[in-house]
Amino acid sequence: MYKKKKRSWVKHLDFILLDMLAAELALFVGVFIKFEGAIIFLSRFEHYTMYQDLALILPFLDLTGVLFTETYTGILRRTKYQEAGAALWHCAVNALAVLLYMQAMKTTFFFSRIALAISGFVMLFLSYMFRCGWKRVVRRRMLKDVNKTSLIVVSESATVEEVLTELAHSPYMEFKVNGVAVIDKDMTGQVIQGVPVVASIDTVFEYLKANVVDEVFLDADTRNREESLVTRLVEQGLTVHVSLIHTDNLMPNRIMETYGHYIVLTTSMHIANNRQAFCKRVGDILGSIVGLIFVVIAFIIFAPIIKLQSKGPVFFSQTRIGKNGRKFKFYKFRTMYVDAEERKQELLEKNEIKGNMFKMENDPRIIPIGHFMRKYSIDELPQFWNVLKGDMAIVGTRPPLEEEYENYALHHKARLSIKPGLTGMWQVSGRSDITDFEDVVALDTEYISNWSLMMDLKILLKTVAVVLGGKGSK
Repeated sequence: MYKKKKRSWVKHLDFILLDMLAAELALFVGVFIKFEGAIIFLSRFEHYTMYQDLALILPFLDLTGVLFTETYTGILRRTKYQEAGAALWHCAVNALAVLLYMQAMKTTFFFSRIALAISGFVMLFLSYMFRCGWKRVVRRRMLKDVNKTSLIVVSESATVEEVLTELAHSPYMEFKVNGVAVIDKDMTGQVIQGVPVVASIDTVFEYLKANVVDEVFLDADTRNREESLVTRLVEQGLTVHVSLIHTDNLMPNRIMETYGHYIVLTTSMHIANNRQAFCKRVGDILGSIVGLIFVVIAFIIFAPIIKLQSKGPVFFSQTRIGKNGRKFKFYKFRTMYVDAEERKQELLEKNEIKGNMFKMENDPRIIPIGHFMRKYSIDELPQFWNVLKGDMAIVGTRPPLEEEYENYALHHKARLSIKPGLTGMWQVSGRSDITDFEDVVALDTEYISNWSLMMDLKILLKTVAVVLGGKGSK
């Protein structure tokens, strides 16, 4: 029987528990130092219950941060300096979670800033020490091959070197390669990269019967040579891993899935798990509901001005291109004269962006109030309706016009592999100051390839600063 490999956060449950312990101890130390040990005498400590409640909620806040940041990925391979950065980031996320908790409970005023500051520094110290200390224990056990699975590689002579390079030399794997069987020639007794050749095609089953072997790795070039090889290995009670394709031939993001009756290896620019996708959509819904309140306020203020300065509707709708070429109705407050689209053709020669976008400074089609609305992105607010409907996200890539999309080169379409957004990497990296469409594509591609919930949060915070400063808008 084969036990499926653990998910990353479950695999590092020991480190999660140690960080939770560090957080609890740090809170105790901070309160103890600030109040000179009064926490021991409950009757002398007026706000003890608040700190007690915080101590109870800390593990849940810590676990929430873990689910969002996945800070334990690759923890055993990190150096001490890298671990210091990871511990600092983990503690910063915890501190933010504590601040949000206090704000939600309306108890911010009652907590001691000194006690919390001491707790933060102590948590960073303890978390770092606990992580480094426990990693030494885990690494020593792994180097001693304690509880490791015994693995035998079955391969051809032409590919055995490459396979062993990939599998045999990391000390932090959950398995140990104890031997290799070369099936196209008899190399028994030889040693390849420190791993003994223990069998040929004629003797491999005898070896497996006589020795302790848990699993067999079957190289991709081997499985077609002996059609019954996998069946015979499984019948012998062994777990068999059949190599399908070398992932150097693919992009870094891939998952195994079932399509119909086919097992497929799926690859993409970026693969979000269900939790991440759920959190992003929930955030979009909540954010759009709040945003629509601002739409109502902006409508009350600007609708009369728009109507006075230019006859026509207050809102402007346009067909834009969304995820993977889907068309949708895109909404804005109207900031141009009603004949703006017709006049665009005569202004194309003044386009300040090289490529499939149109931007120009002092565009004569913009009504007087439109300049102010565009500077502070007020005209974009109605797109919260698109976000609520699911056509757009709050953070993504900007949706192109139909005529722009028709002129896209193949690599330009990569920026449409996610839902378009109200804001994104382009907007917080200069917006209209960027004059080459290829730079826009590069920024959007970087965003998609490295997407995370924390990246969205950073872009949102930068967006607030950019909008309030009115930077880069034309």
